[in-house]
Amino acid sequence: MFFEEAVSSGPQFFNLVPWIVFFPVIGLLFNIFFGGRILERSRAGEKIVGGVASLAAGLSFLVSVLLAISLNGHPEGMVVPLADWINIGELNIRWAFQVDTLSVTMMLVVSGVGTLIHIYAIGYMHEDVRHNGDPGRFRRFFVFMNLFIAAMMILVSGDNYMMLFVGWEGVGLCSYLLIGFWYEKGKDGIGNALAAKKAMVTNRIGDFGFLLAAFTIFWTFGTFKFHAIFEKAPEVAVANPGALLFITICLLIGVTGKSAQLPLYVWLPDAMAGPTPVSALIHAATMVTAGVYLVARSAEIYVLVPTAQFWVTLVGSVTALFAATIAVGQFDIKKVLAYSTISQLGFMVAAVGMGAFVAGMFHLVTHAFFKALLFLSSGSVIQGLERGHHHVEHDPKLKKQLKGHAHDFDPQDMRNMGGLRERMKITYWVYLIGAIALAGIPPLAGFWSKDEILADASKEFSWAYTLLTLAAIFTAFYMTRQILMVFFGKARTPAAEHAEESPLVVTAPLMILAVLSFFGGLINLPFDGFHQFAHWLEHTLGEYAHPGEFILVVALLSTGLALVSLALGWWLYNPRRYEEFWAIPAARRPDDPLRSYIGPIYEALKNKYWVDELYWAVFLNPYIDLSRFLADVIDWRFWHDWFHDRVIMGGYNLLTRLLAIRIDLGGIDAAANGLAVLTQRVAERLRQVQTGYVRNYALSIFVGVVIILGYLLLR
Repeated sequence: MFFEEAVSSGPQFFNLVPWIVFFPVIGLLFNIFFGGRILERSRAGEKIVGGVASLAAGLSFLVSVLLAISLNGHPEGMVVPLADWINIGELNIRWAFQVDTLSVTMMLVVSGVGTLIHIYAIGYMHEDVRHNGDPGRFRRFFVFMNLFIAAMMILVSGDNYMMLFVGWEGVGLCSYLLIGFWYEKGKDGIGNALAAKKAMVTNRIGDFGFLLAAFTIFWTFGTFKFHAIFEKAPEVAVANPGALLFITICLLIGVTGKSAQLPLYVWLPDAMAGPTPVSALIHAATMVTAGVYLVARSAEIYVLVPTAQFWVTLVGSVTALFAATIAVGQFDIKKVLAYSTISQLGFMVAAVGMGAFVAGMFHLVTHAFFKALLFLSSGSVIQGLERGHHHVEHDPKLKKQLKGHAHDFDPQDMRNMGGLRERMKITYWVYLIGAIALAGIPPLAGFWSKDEILADASKEFSWAYTLLTLAAIFTAFYMTRQILMVFFGKARTPAAEHAEESPLVVTAPLMILAVLSFFGGLINLPFDGFHQFAHWLEHTLGEYAHPGEFILVVALLSTGLALVSLALGWWLYNPRRYEEFWAIPAARRPDDPLRSYIGPIYEALKNKYWVDELYWAVFLNPYIDLSRFLADVIDWRFWHDWFHDRVIMGGYNLLTRLLAIRIDLGGIDAAANGLAVLTQRVAERLRQVQTGYVRNYALSIFVGVVIILGYLLLR
């Protein structure tokens, strides 16, 4: 069915849905073909290239808004086919867009937050490409960013699992390209490339689970279409419950990879190798939210499999606490936020696992606001320090201040910061808003969405409620620690002392995100008449979109514990106490005040519980050893040296000697040479007949005639 035929009677703006993908694709194609020439010939080349990419994302957001308006009048939504895609036997898959309240929610988040990140990136990448010595990569960055938006839009808008899987793989590819954007940088000149490879390989493990689920879905249901599957699911749950359990568990494996849950979370902290706008896009609006969306989209399957719901809840709850504790021991400003993302994703995964799909999606939306704000603000801090360091390096009067700081200066290490609230006031205030929202302090957005998850957990999943509450306590602590280390006290390095505020193109998106982080919770307040978001999702999730309930005890307890945790963080890291800590001689000073109180536990937190080392010991090193054994012993010594050189080549040489010496020389050549000798000897005999005398020839003729005549007469 062609697109025009399918939507000719479509209501309002539904027929515009393909443009959510087309606009980013047009933007990246424009920059591929014309961006290089624009950068070379125009002084405003970077603004044009970045502006085109931002406009493409912004137009995609505009279409998403129009689709939301359409759904207000037609909440039942619509499937908009574009073209036939795969037709093989019984397998018929079309390229079609699912326009409903769940998909449009994701479209708004992806394109809206994505547009702000694009605008921010114009200013950020202007400095980043110069700091890394390759201004020519500015265009490539925005091509990849537009591709990321397009892939995520495909993921959230498909009406079947295979179209979703195309977007699923697309965001995986984009994450690889952007995490390794500065592939020649990092530890030993390959650190960033290894981080990109780690993300790719880890996600392939999760994707294998997704594929197993997809194959089983087609084997069980005979289709990949959401609506057809969900209609048959209750029958299958009775006739073949094992198939649904296998499908949901395999989908969970995919979720653990894409949404960075235990045990496949390890790629996300290393993803900080990419430029900061990439970190914000991955953590806030695109890739890591895909797993949460997948479970929410598959809600009608998961509610039929309580065992799978339990495992989803368990994975999310344990991950939330596990990652939150690790964040306490990190010094890299972005890695603290990375582990925070893993923890908050745990909240979302646990929520959708419990069946609290509205709460999970609500937290996804608010988290997109404040986590994008925090990551982009951290980028502003990093570049502020880089500008300060550059200023000191190139000022002869100030250069002497670099003594002891010039080597191995890391602008992402919070120990190199301090006192930035006076130097970078806008960044400080927006960062503070994001931190308070993440810590779950009312009345900011993070409080309402996090508390809705805790309220749902407190009803039937007391163990999950306990784990998530502990995670919330650690969240308030590590965000207090980060704010105090970065912005308060005295500057601990010359770079921090001379840090400079970021330009408006960077700070303007931060201010917009700060407003959203503050007021975003209003879309779904847990009071009668204020459940707008729940009622919105009700049109897609039906009976599974129950509104959140405000439980005063839960709210007071979570807020009180967060405030206690905040106070503990202040006690440990307040400016006066922390400056006294830094006054201790380096030889006797621990790397963090917390180490003095929890000792070896802190070492475990700082080293991330040695999970990476465990994976190396259990999986990677044996795999590398096996690879070396196969390459050196099996492939080289056995296959090449013995089988190839001795068996194949030795046998070939033996055969060729037999053929050459025995058959060719001893047989064929001997026969040919024998014929030559025979011919030679016959010739020698015949040569005696050729005397050269005429009388001999006449006599021979006469004798011949006599013989002939005698023969004739005798007959």
